[in-house]
Amino acid sequence: MADKRGLRRIRRRLSLRFGTDAPVRMAFTEDVTDRGMFIKTTNLYAPGTRIAIELIMPDETRVRITGSIRWTKKVPPNMIHLVRKAGMGIKILQIESGEEHFRRFLQDAQSAKNQPQEEIAPPG
Repeated sequence: MADKRGLRRIRRRLSLRFGTDAPVRMAFTEDVTDRGMFIKTTNLYAPGTRIAIELIMPDETRVRITGSIRWTKKVPPNMIHLVRKAGMGIKILQIESGEEHFRRFLQDAQSAKNQPQEEIAPPG
């Protein structure tokens, strides 16, 4: 089945913290877009729940986001590394701080994704 969101999805593992009142639980992203992200975790909240997210960018800049849980997939903790998409799909409602860093990260990652791979000539 084709991805309905096109090429905007960036597969990147970024560290983050999340929680309902404050971002206290640690997790990682599996993919990120300008509209949302997938958080790989066994600590799930119900769809519709608003959460606070502190996303840690590759340069250690912290981006504070308010999101809403759209869907979840629960798996046993010992299976999280074996199952694809174990965690929560998040819709970004608001970027509280660090929006410029977040947008630049997405733009740079998308540009790198679209760069043609350099061909290596065979020896000889």
